[in-house]
Amino acid sequence: MKTIVITDEAQIEAIINKCSYCMVGLVDGEGNPYVIPMNFVKMGHTIYLHSGSEGGKLEMAARHPRVCLTFCEGEELVYMHKQIACSYSMKSRSVIIRGEVSFIDDYDEKERILLQLMRKYTDNDCRMAPPAIRNVRIWAVPIDQLSCRSFGLRPSELK
Repeated sequence: MKTIVITDEAQIEAIINKCSYCMVGLVDGEGNPYVIPMNFVKMGHTIYLHSGSEGGKLEMAARHPRVCLTFCEGEELVYMHKQIACSYSMKSRSVIIRGEVSFIDDYDEKERILLQLMRKYTDNDCRMAPPAIRNVRIWAVPIDQLSCRSFGLRPSELK
């Protein structure tokens, strides 16, 4: 099975858009890795996340703002030979993004991002009360580094 690097921006965008959440890698107060799933919306070259207005993950992001976001799609078990264990793989594609978190405090900008986030998840016309906008934290992660890979490809699937 082969792993290939994907550099085509349209393919990368398609992988990210298929994901309903991403895994966010942070560093806790003791220097340990801490990974959590979070909803997101990608706008331009920035990933936006949202959370409550306080809590451990906010403290971690404030202390160590460098984060890693992982987006994965596909979970097809594939093999080259049924009876050979090491020929099995999971056919999938992933995007890994690294960046530095900053927080959006401007009310109008928060509302704009939250509306885009809702459009990602529903076709319903959603409205938000001012306290809901004020009491949410919007995380902005500009894309500093990006890598994309496709895993578990059979030789016949390679171009």
